[in-house]
Amino acid sequence: MKRLGSIFDEVVTFKNLENASKKALKGQKKFKKNGAFFYINLEKEIIKLEQEIVSQRYQPSGYTCFIITDPKTRKICAANFRDRVVHHAICNVIEPHLDKKLIYDTYACRKGKGTHAAMKRAQVFLRKNEYYLKCDIQKYFETINHEILKKILNKKLKDKKVIHLLNKIIDTPYPSSYKGRGVPIGNLTSQIFANLYLGELDNFIKNTLKIKPYLRYMDDFLVFDADKSKLHEWLYEINYFVTHQLDLTLKEKIMRIAPVSEGVPFLGFRIFKGTIRLQRQNFIRFCRNLKKQEQCYVNGEIDEADLIASVGSMLAHISHANTYKMRKSIFARTNNLGC
Repeated sequence: MKRLGSIFDEVVTFKNLENASKKALKGQKKFKKNGAFFYINLEKEIIKLEQEIVSQRYQPSGYTCFIITDPKTRKICAANFRDRVVHHAICNVIEPHLDKKLIYDTYACRKGKGTHAAMKRAQVFLRKNEYYLKCDIQKYFETINHEILKKILNKKLKDKKVIHLLNKIIDTPYPSSYKGRGVPIGNLTSQIFANLYLGELDNFIKNTLKIKPYLRYMDDFLVFDADKSKLHEWLYEINYFVTHQLDLTLKEKIMRIAPVSEGVPFLGFRIFKGTIRLQRQNFIRFCRNLKKQEQCYVNGEIDEADLIASVGSMLAHISHANTYKMRKSIFARTNNLGC
């Protein structure tokens, strides 16, 4: 496969770094902490950053980490603002090219894909098969092997300056990280690294095992077949590849081979041939978040526009499942959101 080369100059152009700066500013207040100084002195800071990268003096800073517990406990690591600009600048250039090297049926962090497209694709597969295999990687982001990741990147890219820059990002430790392992959840580059890393598994399953009904959403993946014994055989092959070629571990509690008639649990939903249902834990989380947003509105912490946007986003997500009666019942009981 042809490697991508001669892209470093494109990464460090003023225009690309300016665009990256604007993207980094989205999602945060413009005059907040280290982003404020950069924004006020935008042109000067971009030129300074460009010079550091070109001369290879650029060195990523540390991370600010915090824990989220919804839907499950995760450590999120926020990079310094200047580092986020660099991440966006790199991804602006390499992401469109690297995305083309991924198989069609991987759905996380890709334009035109996402959870709902993955659910619909899973439903297509289960309608044509009797059994499914579900797997997940144990502590995926935390256990990615740096040396293997670098080898994968070297297979995709041949621009040594870009590789050098990516290696600096990979090698920058974050709190509680293990030497030679892990990419921080929260980095834009981590999403690309994680997709490419398991892209090796995608190619093994599609090209070596010759499995067609397969899809992946980050580290959560499904395989379908009419023959249950084949799934057991493939599970052995997949487990061996994941362990010995990628230095990862499958979650034993998640590994499951079962009839599709029971419904396929995937991305917080349970998918059947004729319908999609919201799983109980996601229903509880939806009700809790809805109540929280309603209380924030009552307390004056958010305005009506924020409330509508937040609730609208939650509704759009669960509306892909058979939840009409559930939504009607919930809103009939709310104080400020009812019909």
